[in-house]
Amino acid sequence: MSADSANRLARMLEPAEWSAAGIPLLRNPREVVSGLHARHLPTPATAVVAVLDPEERLRASASFTRRPSAADGWVFRNALLAQLRRVIPHDLRRRTPVRTAVLLYCRDGDARWTQEDGAWMWGLRDACTLHGLRCGAYITLTRDGWQVLGEGRGGRRPSTGSRPEAFADTDPPPPRTGGAASDVLRRAAAR
Repeated sequence: MSADSANRLARMLEPAEWSAAGIPLLRNPREVVSGLHARHLPTPATAVVAVLDPEERLRASASFTRRPSAADGWVFRNALLAQLRRVIPHDLRRRTPVRTAVLLYCRDGDARWTQEDGAWMWGLRDACTLHGLRCGAYITLTRDGWQVLGEGRGGRRPSTGSRPEAFADTDPPPPRTGGAASDVLRRAAAR
């Protein structure tokens, strides 16, 4: 085994390690999954990272397509961090994390755990630490439905290729403003 392969294997979590990590359970995973599916319409090889407030309301989310490469938690962590930095400020100044990041990964195959899932789990956990967030659920979306790995909870809808379901009780994320520079530009354009 090459050193690169050994490093990649070290940057993944087995389901038992994930379960033992004390990842907080979602109160209503079906609502979270349905909301993210309706918002992002993920197709296979699409990751959706979402940040939830303490009441599990969606505060920010982003989706991106996984580049074809070997499953490596370090690469996945960097991709997740880039998306988190784009959509929400970090919480590193807080003593304890308040917001929780969850990851929905849409992929081919069945709902059983894969090494790719282990790499995503490692990447999510590390990205959350580096962005000051609590690490939340890792959810797979396949043709069979959705599955919260490490919890054994899942459902048949939504699934890859299913039509989005209407979702309620989720406030849209607050609009982002561009800060002082945007205000100056806006005022200059108004003149």
